[in-house]
Amino acid sequence: MVSVRQMVELGHARATIGVWAQDGKLHRIHRGVYAVGHTSLTWEGRCMAAVLANSPAVASHKTAAWIWELRRWRPGRFDLTAPTRRHRREPIVVHFARLAPEDRAVVDGIPVTSVARTVLDLAPDEPTGRLHQMMDRAEERKTFDLRRFDRLLARVGGHPGRVKLRYALDTFKPEQVVLRSDLERRFRDLVLAAGLQTPRLDSAYEQSDALRLFALARSHACDLGAGVGGDPGRTSRCCEGRVTPDVRYATRGKIAHLERRRRAIGPRRSVA
Repeated sequence: MVSVRQMVELGHARATIGVWAQDGKLHRIHRGVYAVGHTSLTWEGRCMAAVLANSPAVASHKTAAWIWELRRWRPGRFDLTAPTRRHRREPIVVHFARLAPEDRAVVDGIPVTSVARTVLDLAPDEPTGRLHQMMDRAEERKTFDLRRFDRLLARVGGHPGRVKLRYALDTFKPEQVVLRSDLERRFRDLVLAAGLQTPRLDSAYEQSDALRLFALARSHACDLGAGVGGDPGRTSRCCEGRVTPDVRYATRGKIAHLERRRRAIGPRRSVA
């Protein structure tokens, strides 16, 4: 992906660029932005094209959250932030803000808002629990820096997400157990999305992904106090550290199914 401005800065004449476009060597994606050789663009390529078409914009909001792997679902539109106001052109939405140098970063060549700025921009429309989830994911990927959050909040007094983010930071408790697989994170996210407590992980079941997930499920069954068929008595012994046959048989098939599905799908392609 390349812009006309970049090619001119490299010493190419605009007339030459026009000839390349006519010959099919360059394919117009946006005004002044071309794909080189083909138009089969990945999501990252289309994101970069949107950024170049609105230079000096950077990817932000949900787009930045996907790039930093703070969210599990890829957004359907591209959110950008630019220092000047722009007209909205689907699927591109350009937000207006003047970013400090510390609020900008580059991930795999894509200009993007920092992790702290990304969470701040999403804070007005996200519940506190979702902000905690994004902080947890940043902590897992070693991109969470509390000092950057504090410095950011100190200089953005009028931002609509400032108060909510401050509260989220004050109440944030990083997970004591590091989740080792995408399957475990999906299970954890499903539990949190349902409004339930974060499941515990029994260290006795850390030998494999399937057993760790089983420990999470068993722990959560204990938290709920209800087992197979909603009968609390059938899982009461789990809280004593033992797994009853009812719980084992009820969860073993589901875990095996999730394991097969995880292997079939494979890990999500990482951008960061």
